[in-house]
Amino acid sequence: MKHVRVFFMCVFLSLFTGCAWWSGPAEPGTPDALFKQAQEQYQDGDYDDATELFRRLTEEYPLSEYAIAAELGVADSYFSDEDYISAVAQYTDFMEFHPTNENLPYVMFQIGLCHFRQMLGIDRDQTETRMALKSFEKLISRFPSSTFSFPAKQYVKECRERLGEHEFYVGQFYFDIGEYRAAIGRFQIIQEKYARLGMDYKAAYFLDEAKRRLAKEKTE
Repeated sequence: MKHVRVFFMCVFLSLFTGCAWWSGPAEPGTPDALFKQAQEQYQDGDYDDATELFRRLTEEYPLSEYAIAAELGVADSYFSDEDYISAVAQYTDFMEFHPTNENLPYVMFQIGLCHFRQMLGIDRDQTETRMALKSFEKLISRFPSSTFSFPAKQYVKECRERLGEHEFYVGQFYFDIGEYRAAIGRFQIIQEKYARLGMDYKAAYFLDEAKRRLAKEKTE
């Protein structure tokens, strides 16, 4: 999870460069102290405690200069603890309440990553894959020059490959049990939506073979 912590610290730096909390010890019981304590817990991997402290800061000091960063702190703590459902909810709330915040590209990237981390194998439901793809594509479309759009493009490719392989898996299943019409539909989807992802040759082969066998059935 090291890269997540790097992202997290970069967000804080962008929000608080030049603020007083960098200058010296914090006064006990202040937003500054709570924020520093939460950071320390996060860096130590104590995500439950970090979440509690970040959330306490947002509730007790909603107008503090640290409140927005603390909201991200809650989301990132969930993410680092692999509680992706809670993380998505928190990141989504952040987007809704702070639609013009400069850290939106980061938040959108993290939402995509939450879904990506929950993707299932090609023989299983691909809802999370589609949601990850949608999230990354939305980030790239809205913030094409963002630092986070570059890795998002690679994730888009991986998501599309996963979806294409899923279609092939289902298509081959139908082919093997003799349901050639259903198989043809799946192989055509690959040609139409997932071309040039490494499946062109095998999809074309099985598509032609399924059509040939279907035509043979009609003549028998």
